[in-house]
Amino acid sequence: MEKMKKKAVVALSGGVDSSVTALLLQKQGYEVEGITGRMTNSEASDIVCENAGNVAEKLGIKHHILDMSENFQKKVIDYFENSYENGETPNPCIVCNEFFKWGGIFDYAINTCGADIYATGHYAEIKYTDGFYKLYPAKDENKDQLYFLYRLGQKELSKTVFPLSRYSKDEVRQMAVDYNLPPKSSKESQDICFIQKPMTTKKYLTEKFGLRKGDFIDINTGKKLGEHEGSYLYTIGQRKGIGIAAPYPLYVIKIDAEKNIVYLGKNEDNFKTSLTVRDLKLSYPPEKEDFDAMVKIRYNMKAQKAKVTLSGSEAEIKFYEPVSSVTSGQAGVFYDINDGHLIGGGRVR
Repeated sequence: MEKMKKKAVVALSGGVDSSVTALLLQKQGYEVEGITGRMTNSEASDIVCENAGNVAEKLGIKHHILDMSENFQKKVIDYFENSYENGETPNPCIVCNEFFKWGGIFDYAINTCGADIYATGHYAEIKYTDGFYKLYPAKDENKDQLYFLYRLGQKELSKTVFPLSRYSKDEVRQMAVDYNLPPKSSKESQDICFIQKPMTTKKYLTEKFGLRKGDFIDINTGKKLGEHEGSYLYTIGQRKGIGIAAPYPLYVIKIDAEKNIVYLGKNEDNFKTSLTVRDLKLSYPPEKEDFDAMVKIRYNMKAQKAKVTLSGSEAEIKFYEPVSSVTSGQAGVFYDINDGHLIGGGRVR
């Protein structure tokens, strides 16, 4: 009797990365199925589902569409809006990964479709070492996505594969062309999937909250420097778009959402050496409660050496050199100092 093929279920977005992921698993001999989450009741979501359907048809695989719009509104969009209103800068991709890509979609793949493995088009590598599944950087350093995956634990990592880990983005694009996959010429997906061009985050928030006149205050002197149209339109470390003439560049140093005040200062006012992250999530149980690690407090920064001290659901991070733009609401993520694998992280308080 012929041995049953192992089943791989792919989170299919209709873009290049997830399409090539499905192709690679098919070439490895898996029985592949695709799942697409319909995240919003919008034309943009309809297009995502249609594009993913075209990929599934081209590959000859079964395609599931899950309507997750109601939950997505609560978990991601409401969180996004509330964060800005409270003076924080949110990271919706991390929340989406936790509650949708490795929440509802992951559960459906494993429990309903009976998948042996679950796959996405993320650029990261999972290795089983020292009794735990650990996340390592991908080959393409420019596309490394560990920062967005820090909420994944052993349950998720034990069932997940990232077939793109060994490829560069250019190689992935070339495979899409070679196999004539539908999204072969598509552009990179947008950072915030529910804000479609020409809409911008600034316009979106202004439409949501309206204009709220408030003061720009000098962080050092307490002097009023001018007025703004809503503290939610600014983020820590921002320099552009402040619109105030000064003898030196002005940066957003602090936001008081309750009083609708944006505090401005010089670049040197923007540096800190310590911070706390809450809602801590660890990939695996580390051996010690305090350790040196490489830490990122936003995705596009170079990781910096710091001492991490774990304490219940929080961690204190003390950098050896000051870092700029410590932003409440962003993720503070720490990596092993020797080989760069992901240890865990939390939300910057």
